[in-house]
Amino acid sequence: PYVIVCNHQASLDLMGMVEVIPDRCVPIAKKELMYMGTVGWACWLSGIIFIDRHKREDAITVISQTARSMRRENVR
Repeated sequence: PYVIVCNHQASLDLMGMVEVIPDRCVPIAKKELMYMGTVGWACWLSGIIFIDRHKREDAITVISQTARSMRRENVR
């Protein structure tokens, strides 16, 4: 398993990142994106993991559960 950290500055950066990131990668996004209409639906349907950046403990819990799941299922 590995983690790629990308800090994109504009929405156009996402198109470039999609071309570079391997197929089995799952992005983690801020929870606010989930409430952006069709963008939120598209993100949710594509399997993006949402974290609440304002609640530190909740964000750590979500990321920890994801890491445990990656190890248990032996996925990259």
